[in-house]
Amino acid sequence: MKKWNVAAIKAAKGVERLGCCTAYDACFARLADEAGVPMILVGDSIGNNVLGFETTLPVNIEDSISAVSAVARGVKEALVIGDMPFGSYQCGDDLAMINAVKLIKAGADAIKLEGGVRVVGLIKRMTEAGIPVMAHVGMTPQSVNEYGGFKKQGKTPEAAKTILEDAKAVEAVGAFAVTLECVPEELAAQITSVLKVPTVGIGAGVQCDAQWLVMHDLLGLNERSPSFAKRYAEIGRTVRQAFSDYVAEVKSAAFPN
Repeated sequence: MKKWNVAAIKAAKGVERLGCCTAYDACFARLADEAGVPMILVGDSIGNNVLGFETTLPVNIEDSISAVSAVARGVKEALVIGDMPFGSYQCGDDLAMINAVKLIKAGADAIKLEGGVRVVGLIKRMTEAGIPVMAHVGMTPQSVNEYGGFKKQGKTPEAAKTILEDAKAVEAVGAFAVTLECVPEELAAQITSVLKVPTVGIGAGVQCDAQWLVMHDLLGLNERSPSFAKRYAEIGRTVRQAFSDYVAEVKSAAFPN
């Protein structure tokens, strides 16, 4: 398999559903890559999965650059997407361009940012500069304070229409794919059928062209996972037991031996 690129991701629409996930370091990125994961998102979800924050909001661009650099060193074939954290693109397009370039220089093949109509100018500028952009509409975690919590979006006809228009708008200015997060399955299916670029769902049902799953949910590393997530392993239990066994063996002098 050759290195996944933006053209290959777009060509997969309607041909092959893609199972994609997050990673935040070289070790897990290498394992995901070897398993055939086509896209790895170095998400701002590093905040609540790795750095111990309650939300993604405290993550800064330096956190993202460091994680992108590590992930890029661990993969050979997957497309690496660097997430633009809160504050890295809301404070003016010039700063946003600088931060996007930093992520690309760190090893990202593309960047992802949240928002629909309100960020079309920025997406257009980035794509014209040769920076591939994945858009993100629906429930956008960086707007958690506006929502009053992590809540499904698009449940009313008016809200659904807004999200549909957001998706169309970001495609029109060059986004190569659109993440749909926590929207009704019927809305995700409608958007997927309307767009010519792939949709990547997370809590948006089976009709999307691809799926995101946070690595820590997939592997059972979190104490709790969202209702839409599936735990394919319970590595957290195994790791905890390994630590416990190690401490006990040192205490009993069974290790080192």
